[in-house]
Amino acid sequence: MDFTVTPEDLVDAYGLHRITYFPHQCTAAVDARTAGFLASVGLPLSDVFTCRTDVEDAYGPEADAITLGRRFDHYGLACPAESRSWWSLGYLFTSLLALDPVSGTVYAFPEGAMGYIALHRDVESLVFALIELRKVENERGNGVAPEERAARFREVVGAFDPTAFTDEESQWNLALEEFEHGIW
Repeated sequence: MDFTVTPEDLVDAYGLHRITYFPHQCTAAVDARTAGFLASVGLPLSDVFTCRTDVEDAYGPEADAITLGRRFDHYGLACPAESRSWWSLGYLFTSLLALDPVSGTVYAFPEGAMGYIALHRDVESLVFALIELRKVENERGNGVAPEERAARFREVVGAFDPTAFTDEESQWNLALEEFEHGIW
């Protein structure tokens, strides 16, 4: 499969030691493009995105570290019925990110919210945004104003996948607002 984001792009941005690859899953319940991307390109680990690496049974036999339904049940949280089979990808700032393995869409469950927000059309778009965010982080101290860096991030990521900024409450919109105000 051809992806716009390559393994080299991710390694250049994060280094090989900060990438998690997932075993290739070829089942009808997993979008083939998503499975291929996770197996060949992977997900990064950073201060703002923590990839789920505890796929072992970290919560005991009654919970599973991957699917949302049983995880939410374990913590006594309500899980929307349609999202019970989605996979936990990790955390972006304070939002739990989940992947619908059938459609490949990435959703955010913002901290304290009762529902979820579509964040990216697919996992490749998430990784593209994380690479662009890494570039913004690496530009600190070079004299470019935070507002300009945030605007460039919105433009580049929005051109690749406008889903990231569709909802006012998306984690990307909130994070960029904090960035522009010097909170991080």
